[in-house]
Amino acid sequence: MFLRRFAPLALVAYLLTSGGAARAADAEAIDFIQTLGDEFVSVLADKELPAERRLEEFRRLFIEGFDVRTISRFALGRYWRRASKNQRQEYGRLFSDYIVNTYSDRLGQYSGEKIVVGKTRNDAKRDRIVSSKIVRPKGKPVRLDWRLRQRDQGFKIVDVVIEGVSMAITQRDAFSSVIRRGGGKVESLLEELRSKVRGKQKKSERRRPMKKATG
Repeated sequence: MFLRRFAPLALVAYLLTSGGAARAADAEAIDFIQTLGDEFVSVLADKELPAERRLEEFRRLFIEGFDVRTISRFALGRYWRRASKNQRQEYGRLFSDYIVNTYSDRLGQYSGEKIVVGKTRNDAKRDRIVSSKIVRPKGKPVRLDWRLRQRDQGFKIVDVVIEGVSMAITQRDAFSSVIRRGGGKVESLLEELRSKVRGKQKKSERRRPMKKATG
């Protein structure tokens, strides 16, 4: 009798509590993306920021905001199992350098764009998708969806979808293509990444002003 009488009240309390938790999580997800987006824009808008410092800031934001381990493993796809322990460790380091270098160059062409964050929704994998758009001074807005996954330290980005195109899937396809051309060997991808990372480092060194001799 007691359970039958109070079961409806318990159900209402549960729904109210779970609904409040969902709304709080939505607000947290939106705030996470808005804050991260504002930080990226701040770095991009600072034209006096030296190239090396800009790269450092991009790396910091990338590591803080993205689930690098999950993204890098997904990008390697089925070849992850073929890689040795040493190859996986080197790949993890090269992947971070490669992504930071690639997107810092692309975003370096910033010309006044702003990120406007919209609503959130859940998907079948229980990730949260935060919708947003990049508003440009000229041209149509670009639709941008952020896939977030809850971790112990809070939300982390596991994919960015630009106008319906998943960057994680695009990167995995590109890496798979390199490995297939290399006879199915993970080493072929590592060599490609080493080359690109070294090329970026040499380019940065050429741009670095020479110190005046003293004495």
